[in-house]
Amino acid sequence: AILAVGVFLVLLSGGIDVSCTAIAIAGQYISVNVLIASGIDSIGLAFLISILIGVSLGAVNAFFISIFNLPTLITTLGTSSLFHGLLLEFVGTKAVNVGGLPESIKAFAKIQILTIDRPDGTSYGLSIFFLILVVIVVVTWIILKYTMIGRGIYAIGGNREAARRTGYNIKKIQFFVYCYAGLIAGVMGVLHLSLIRYSNPTYLVGTELSIIAAVVLGGTKISGGSGTLTGTLIGVALITIL
Repeated sequence: AILAVGVFLVLLSGGIDVSCTAIAIAGQYISVNVLIASGIDSIGLAFLISILIGVSLGAVNAFFISIFNLPTLITTLGTSSLFHGLLLEFVGTKAVNVGGLPESIKAFAKIQILTIDRPDGTSYGLSIFFLILVVIVVVTWIILKYTMIGRGIYAIGGNREAARRTGYNIKKIQFFVYCYAGLIAGVMGVLHLSLIRYSNPTYLVGTELSIIAAVVLGGTKISGGSGTLTGTLIGVALITIL
């Protein structure tokens, strides 16, 4: 669902991003290895590192797409292979199992924002992950609903030339879209790590088509300019149930 929000913005702007999973796993794997190597046990630092990596890699996508006007599918397909290849070559291929993870990452997954006790003494609750998803959705909705850059995303997705003549800065909007999608991917990478308590640099990559399918199933036009966050979340739910 979190990656789908980023993909939704990209599709809305008239592009397509198949590098989101590569960015997420890069942020996840690099951040956990930095924590292990430095001996710093901090979930906040893990999020910070992963988000910085996500924004940086998103900016690389934006650079090629906005400056050189390259097709978004070809660009992100290429950068996905590039990002993942560089990760495996220069960071490593060794998986980090639960025994090697910092305690803060494992503890974060156990945080509940709501806990209900059963009659037999056990309990269940609502994970902190849900709250993070809600925050991301609300922030994204506010950007799209109440900011000029949000309206610009719809505009360039509907008709880029008309948006340019209206006065929208196409390059600025594209940089925002891909950097924001990278930021979201960085957040998702750490959440994925905390959830499964295992980091493997080959995970996630290859699942991007199901994310795109969920967004399109939710009513977002593949050509851009039309779609809603509500539809995207419904699409994610349908894909998950199916």
